[in-house]
Amino acid sequence: MSFQLLQASIQRSTSRAKVMLQQLGIVALGGAIGAGLRYAVGEWISTDSFPYATLSVNLIGSFLLGILAIGLAQNLVSTNMALLLGTGVLGAFTTMSTFSVETVQMFDDGHGSSAMVYVVLTMILSPLLALIGWKIGEMILA
Repeated sequence: MSFQLLQASIQRSTSRAKVMLQQLGIVALGGAIGAGLRYAVGEWISTDSFPYATLSVNLIGSFLLGILAIGLAQNLVSTNMALLLGTGVLGAFTTMSTFSVETVQMFDDGHGSSAMVYVVLTMILSPLLALIGWKIGEMILA
């Protein structure tokens, strides 16, 4: 009897490991896409005087993640799709670390007012756009 329990436990662990590896691959694929998109936006949008590219990706990403969250909550988006798009694509596309470094650099370069505007815009508009995306997602997907 204990051998059968051990065998069943090993089979469950193997199945979980396969699922986890598949999901890791899905997140990695999405991350590659999101990172590529993030790079493209950085090249496309000028950031000479203000980090418009980072602000843009964080705002767009917040909006899209709001829509995706509703799709997931309404069971219209599968777990794997949420991992691909949310954790992978949008996780790599948006960037708090770059936001943080750019803010510190702006302060260090003597552009304190621009840094404060950047922080305020990011901290107000990102959650606001996530909320708008959420509400639009409810209207479209519910």
